[in-house]
Amino acid sequence: MRTERLSCGILLVSEVMPYVRSAALGFWVGTGSRDEPVELGGASHFLEHLLFKGTEQRSAAAIAESLDEVGGDCNAYTAKEYTHFHVRLLAGDLPLGLDILSDIMCRPALTETDVAAERRVIFDEILMHADEPSDQSVEQWNAALFPGHGLGRDTLGSTSSVEAITCDDIRQFFDEHYRPGNIVVSVAGDCSHEAVSEALEARFENWSGGHPPQRTAPVDPPVPLVVQHRETEQVHVVIGSRSVSRFDEERWALSVLNHVLGGGLSSRLFQKVREERSLAYSIWSERTPFEETGSMCIMAGTAPEHLDEVLKISVGEIELLADKGVTSREMEVAKANLRADALLSMEDSGARMSWIGSSLLLHHEVRTIDSILARIEEVSPDDVRRAAEHLAASPRTLSVVGPVAPAVDAARLGLSSASCEGSERDGAK
Repeated sequence: MRTERLSCGILLVSEVMPYVRSAALGFWVGTGSRDEPVELGGASHFLEHLLFKGTEQRSAAAIAESLDEVGGDCNAYTAKEYTHFHVRLLAGDLPLGLDILSDIMCRPALTETDVAAERRVIFDEILMHADEPSDQSVEQWNAALFPGHGLGRDTLGSTSSVEAITCDDIRQFFDEHYRPGNIVVSVAGDCSHEAVSEALEARFENWSGGHPPQRTAPVDPPVPLVVQHRETEQVHVVIGSRSVSRFDEERWALSVLNHVLGGGLSSRLFQKVREERSLAYSIWSERTPFEETGSMCIMAGTAPEHLDEVLKISVGEIELLADKGVTSREMEVAKANLRADALLSMEDSGARMSWIGSSLLLHHEVRTIDSILARIEEVSPDDVRRAAEHLAASPRTLSVVGPVAPAVDAARLGLSSASCEGSERDGAK
């Protein structure tokens, strides 16, 4: 792997894989939905759509046809802390991928017509997610966990914020955030670092400036309970707490803890809730790190009559892990699974491009996979127990979507705070 700061300000990272015939290229913009002003909620996602609508030199149809002609795959997605654009194609067609992604990053058309058209598409996307109660349970959990903060807002924005965003707003947001000093470019596969470096220098020779956005940590305490009544067959629940950032050393122990708790088929929650008691089709835990904080939660869908028992087991397992710790067998299984998952996810050029690009953008370095595995191997049972103690002691937030009365008792549902006042969502029955 090689990294280089180009003269325009872009950070380039590459990994040569001479045994493959493909190459994957990614542009990572260090701005995501958390960095948007409230009135521009959804601007990053809006731009993700618009950049593929065409440039000053290429129409959207021309971009699509050029990639189809060489069998290339191009896509993008928006996250809380970054926006990612990527293309994967045969190694000999890498210059085309560089041309297209450089063009959309430097000279997007951003016309009034395209803004109006994509606004309608995004409305449909927002409505599609609103139709999914499981998605709604996650979104309202994030909003309650980080109230009044960008991390708690939906990446898509709201219908009102997307409706209010103008073409001038989009252009101004683009000009501020889509600058070389806020961009990482990653490339992996049958490629040459020197050739990619020279190509980028030529394409961005008149483009400079920019810096990562300034961020502030969440200040307001989490809301303990949010309930949305919907006439669904299942109740969808998310319960969890704030956790550590992606830079905290406890993150390694939390990775092991997460697998033991609900990260696999042998996890405690899957075995006790699904296999032993048949209380849910799916139940799992998930850890999400951010720059200065993070979250860890348990998610499940269950019949309304099983809600109390599922929550009791879920909270009980966290407290049991804090009290008794993990077994030696659980440690073995979790570490082996994390090792295999890491190695299996690095088998193609697209995965390697994503790994080195996101690592450089989010961690400011690219650690080797072996160093990551070595650090996981160093995690001890005491480390996992301490992480579980911190998790058990943290204030919990519960999100419920389904045929459940809003006036639920927080203590009965395993929350650390018995106060539910004002916890009902607007529109809940």
